[in-house]
Amino acid sequence: MTKTDLIAQVAANTEMSKKSAEQAVNAVFEALGKAMTEGEKISISGFGTFEVRERAERQGINPRTREPITIAASRSIVFKPGKSLKDTL
Repeated sequence: MTKTDLIAQVAANTEMSKKSAEQAVNAVFEALGKAMTEGEKISISGFGTFEVRERAERQGINPRTREPITIAASRSIVFKPGKSLKDTL
């Protein structure tokens, strides 16, 4: 499903215009993005949880040269589906 598909689905389910549905979807994505950049955990009941996790610096191996390299620390987003979402799959 693409963002356009999501907007069309929201418009159909809520009887909103596509323009209003697009504004609503964009507002949700903006709020989620802002919360994640601030390191907040986002829980949507019935759907799942989004969380930002810190990954420590670690050692790896360059597959071409087999030389050890240092992989920098980073932040990544982790999604854990909720029970009801798991049950529907």
